[in-house]
Amino acid sequence: MATTTHAHDGLDVKHTRVRGEETKPSYKTTELFVYLAAVAGVLIASYTVGDGAANDGSDYFAADKAWWYITLLTIGYLVSRGLAKAGSRSNDADPRTH
Repeated sequence: MATTTHAHDGLDVKHTRVRGEETKPSYKTTELFVYLAAVAGVLIASYTVGDGAANDGSDYFAADKAWWYITLLTIGYLVSRGLAKAGSRSNDADPRTH
């Protein structure tokens, strides 16, 4: 928080400039929607991709592989949010949250 002091008619007047938060909440960012769309895309692809015309019961994109990709997407999303929040300050004045 930056504070400047100016003399005005013999009185010292302090002006406090409050910094805003550097990042938005996650639900207001496009990266959340991109993450959700990617997860939905992986799930849909895993559901629709089968064994082709072989009908031998094999699955090219099995559920375990789909969940592995979703796990990687989740790790990437969490790291990106962590980097976005790194160094940002909160303007919350509630003493219970400090």
